[in-house]
Amino acid sequence: MAYGLYTHIQSNRRRSIALLIGLFFLVYLMTFAGALLAEALLAGDASLEWLLRAAWRDLMYALPWVTIGTLIWMAIAYRFHQSMIDALTGGHEVTRQEQPRVYNLLENMCISRGITMPKLKLMESPALNAFATGLNERQYSITVTSALVDRLDDKELEAVLGHELTHIRNGDVRMLVIAVVIAGVISFFAEMVFRVLFQGGIRLGGGRGRSDGKGSGGVFLAIVIALVAIAVAWLLSIVIRFALSRKREYLADAGAVELTKNPDAMISALRKIEGRGELEGATSAVMEMCVDNPRSGIADLFATHPSIESRIDALVRHAGGHDPGPIALPEPAPLDQSADAETDRPPPTGPDIPPPDRPTPPAGAGGDKPFLPSQPPLDIGPSGQPGPWDPTRRN
Repeated sequence: MAYGLYTHIQSNRRRSIALLIGLFFLVYLMTFAGALLAEALLAGDASLEWLLRAAWRDLMYALPWVTIGTLIWMAIAYRFHQSMIDALTGGHEVTRQEQPRVYNLLENMCISRGITMPKLKLMESPALNAFATGLNERQYSITVTSALVDRLDDKELEAVLGHELTHIRNGDVRMLVIAVVIAGVISFFAEMVFRVLFQGGIRLGGGRGRSDGKGSGGVFLAIVIALVAIAVAWLLSIVIRFALSRKREYLADAGAVELTKNPDAMISALRKIEGRGELEGATSAVMEMCVDNPRSGIADLFATHPSIESRIDALVRHAGGHDPGPIALPEPAPLDQSADAETDRPPPTGPDIPPPDRPTPPAGAGGDKPFLPSQPPLDIGPSGQPGPWDPTRRN
């Protein structure tokens, strides 16, 4: 089974690299489409053939600059993506003293497998979810929500941590962050083009038209081709990005089972997370990194994760797990019924209950005087006078 698992990991990694190369080609396609659109808008009267040649020349001139610009964009994301994600989610790093239970579970798994331990972060949220981020060992971190920590037992929480640790170990996190960054370049450019065209209006013609007797039909056709190319590049970038995330969830589930040797814990964790993973205020890019992303699109084309049912079915069939079915979780107790409220109540008092600041006198002490254990006992003789061992006796 391990051989098959690692074979799938290597195969999926090769496909992911190919998809990332495809994303770079989509950036170049967007550049060509933008050049074609600019030539068409500036040309007064030109044929489609002339416009295509001009756009190709523009692409060759802009190619190194586009590549450098994309790499700079990636460098900025490399440096600041974690701080931006933390700002969006409110996640903060926690220590062993702050979260000993979660910290010890993560540390034990890392030690047992010889894996560098990532940073552990906590996000205050009623959602049940977790995600991993980072581009290298110094940046890797696993963020869990407070509700996930409260609602999952140790075995289930360990399975979720193993799922995210597998994403880091397999290079999924680094690959997905890069894909999101490149797709972000494409989305930004596409949105900018369509806003300029449809909000500012399309103006045909300019001062450098090339009349060749073909009329303006070539200009109109070039504009249509450019807009279609931009739309296709944008759509494919989204599909590739989602495919990167979707394919890897099955392998991360299998990796969690490999780390914990407990498929039932992973299945139970997924059942508890099911339908409760929506992070309020999180962007789609953050949700793509989570254990589960309840956001989906048309006919599952834009779903970043497989359904919980299909993931559990895979664990049952291939890992021998048992599905308990949907799990109902009790609502959190109101604040006035919590343990904190109990500790804030004044202590009970009554005739048979001594005050809290006064020790109970031992049996036989008598009187209302408090018992002082450091006071030596008195030695009273038969005559009522101090005995020979009484410390108050005078010789």
